Amino acid sequence: MVVTERKSKEERREEILDAALGVFAEHGLHGASTDEIARRAGISQPYVFRLFGTKKELYLAVVARCFRQTLELMQRAAEGKRGTDALHAIGDAYGELLASDRVYLRAQMQAYAASEDPEIAAVVRNGYGDLVAYVERVSGLAVEDVARFFANGMLMNVLASMGAPDEEWGRRLVEGCKDGMEP
Repeated sequence: MVVTERKSKEERREEILDAALGVFAEHGLHGASTDEIARRAGISQPYVFRLFGTKKELYLAVVARCFRQTLELMQRAAEGKRGTDALHAIGDAYGELLASDRVYLRAQMQAYAASEDPEIAAVVRNGYGDLVAYVERVSGLAVEDVARFFANGMLMNVLASMGAPDEEWGRRLVEGCKDGMEP
């Protein structure tokens, strides 16, 4: 007889968020299927709704989690650093994430595209605002320098989403973004 350990509600919630991240990254909010999310999580579709209420609430939870994970990545990268050293560490860690996790990148781009919805826009603004506040605090740099840092980051998002770093011109722009982090 095989004994399986029963998972907690929180463990199941995390598994659903993991599965939903992939499905939303591929299809966006409106194209995603909660049936597919449930299948990927290995649970029933009604359980998805029991934990999250609606597909949109699940989407909001996925977007908020992405921003929280990005902030945690930044915090780990900048630990013990300040000023431009912190920005370089954050930029390097974020660049590695973009290069290694297409799902994360695509989910992020879907969130920006879905910001026509006021509730989604609020979650995106709050999450992005937390990133900006952290970078301002850890860098201690002028707002112009912080703005340049985020502008470069958004360009890197766009370049990564289209696979441009595989092209010579894309590599030049990525290098320009890295070089452009100096105040």
